[in-house]
Amino acid sequence: MKISDIAGKLNLKVIAGEGGLENEITGGYTSDLLSDVIGNAKEGNIWITLQTHHNVMAVAMLKDLSAVIIVRGLKASEEAIKKGNEENIPVLSSTDDSFTVTGRLYKLLEME
Repeated sequence: MKISDIAGKLNLKVIAGEGGLENEITGGYTSDLLSDVIGNAKEGNIWITLQTHHNVMAVAMLKDLSAVIIVRGLKASEEAIKKGNEENIPVLSSTDDSFTVTGRLYKLLEME
């Protein structure tokens, strides 16, 4: 499934990295610990987090993640937005919490 499809179906706001919206995802990973994501997320995963700082994008690049969803309506830092645009890694926003976004994403991927 493409990031653009997920963004539409989950009502996510695109805040950066529009050039990567056609990226395919391989699954999802939910965590707020950068070290956990580095150790366990898989290439192509979409990462669900409440972290908003620029190190999120460094981890997304390191792990070759397809996109990042920031939950609870939190705002990504300017540095994170800039890096998402530079690297074409979509940064998406949801007003829902991590549990809700993860469940909704799981259902979408399970149906595919």
